[in-house]
Amino acid sequence: MKENNKIWSDRKHWMWFPWSFTRYALSEDRLFLSAGLLRTTFDETQLYRVIDVKMVRTLGHKLFGTGDIIITTRDASTPNIVFKNIKKPHDVKEMMVQMVEAARKRNMVREISGGFTPSYDYTDGDGDGIPDIFQ
Repeated sequence: MKENNKIWSDRKHWMWFPWSFTRYALSEDRLFLSAGLLRTTFDETQLYRVIDVKMVRTLGHKLFGTGDIIITTRDASTPNIVFKNIKKPHDVKEMMVQMVEAARKRNMVREISGGFTPSYDYTDGDGDGIPDIFQ
């Protein structure tokens, strides 16, 4: 990821201190996660694929001013991404929700919930194997 594209970045914290090899970043159209020292894994997801953004704060999180952000996506390889123990989680969550909406508008993506349930009656009254509505 290019440095000039970053809008937000942080590390996983331990008692407010960023003593971790897990890094998180957010650009205009993607979110990034890299983790590990000897074996580093990189993951990125397009923002328009994000379905839900949720914040969780335990008592420990509240004491140290951190929190977790759980991101649900439509990505098959990583349906759930967790940004663990980040600073100012509420501000980051709100910024992420706004960025997701902007990315959806830019890419003309709409979320459809529920399924199509037609009100047709598919009964076969005469027993010929073809629903009566098609005869």
